Amino acid sequence: MTRLPVTMTCIGLPTPGGPEALVPETRPLPQPKEGELLIHVAAAGINRPDVLQRQGGYPPPQGASDVPGLEIAGTVVALGSEVQRYRVGDVICALVPGGGYAEYCTVHESNALPVPSGFSMIEAAGLPETFFTVWTNVFERGGLKAGETLLVHGGTSGIGTTAIMLGKAFGATVFVTAGNAEKCAACLNLGADLAIDYRAQDFVAEVKSATGGRGVDVILDMVGGDYVARNYAAAARDGRIVQIAYQKGSKLEIDLMPLMIKRLIHTGSTLRPRSVAEKAAIARALEEKVWPLLSSGRIRPQIHAVFPLKDASKAHEMLESSAHIGKIILNCGV
Repeated sequence: MTRLPVTMTCIGLPTPGGPEALVPETRPLPQPKEGELLIHVAAAGINRPDVLQRQGGYPPPQGASDVPGLEIAGTVVALGSEVQRYRVGDVICALVPGGGYAEYCTVHESNALPVPSGFSMIEAAGLPETFFTVWTNVFERGGLKAGETLLVHGGTSGIGTTAIMLGKAFGATVFVTAGNAEKCAACLNLGADLAIDYRAQDFVAEVKSATGGRGVDVILDMVGGDYVARNYAAAARDGRIVQIAYQKGSKLEIDLMPLMIKRLIHTGSTLRPRSVAEKAAIARALEEKVWPLLSSGRIRPQIHAVFPLKDASKAHEMLESSAHIGKIILNCGV
């Protein structure tokens, strides 16, 4: 058996701030508790919640590592007690409540999934956060069904590209908004049926035109602000709007009458604070319904850029620039 080190390199956050607040640190190796795996991390995904944590607005749940990072891929190198499914040497990807920007990370085995056949560790690290988020919000909370229409804001984000691919795979018509012609073209290449340049076009008018005035059945929104009222206008009767972030703010004044007249459902959720058991249920649904699509090659995450672990600050700069199309990944083996 390979002898494990006593310490590891990770990305610390001594004080909240800009991307420069992310600094490499040396810390003791984490130890797996009951039901947990210790993972030698090969790669970790970068996500918007990491930015919020860095800025001081999204603290880790109680008991979770204060090291940023919510998704990883790597190799199991040690087991806590009562582990049932995995063994040392298995390669997995996992949703973690924190600690991903590191050479080693622990995770409960029920929140881990096998790396799909034919996937690199870099690709696998781009799966958990976005696929868990899209599945639970679009398909479970939003109830998207084959034959319905889905509107995704932020179509070229990690969440957006995943929502396009999953929406199409499960028989929906998918509309997206994106910030320029290049991004709109990228969404169409991924399978979107309509891509709307939100800087040049009114997405409400475009959606209404594309649906003969009916509107869309499900809207996935991470923008908030004035988009809330516009989403109500773009939604069809009995439409479902799922809120997963508020990039334009969560406080607003709005006329709620369309909510009643159209019989709309406006819901939302967060993923990180959910219990291990809740995340395990999402993992099992993904393994049953989505992992076969990944292993067959029908769906593949869009990787925009890869940075070495020590350059996490540069990865955050890119994410905040919104120049990316798909996922930004840290290579934790460098």
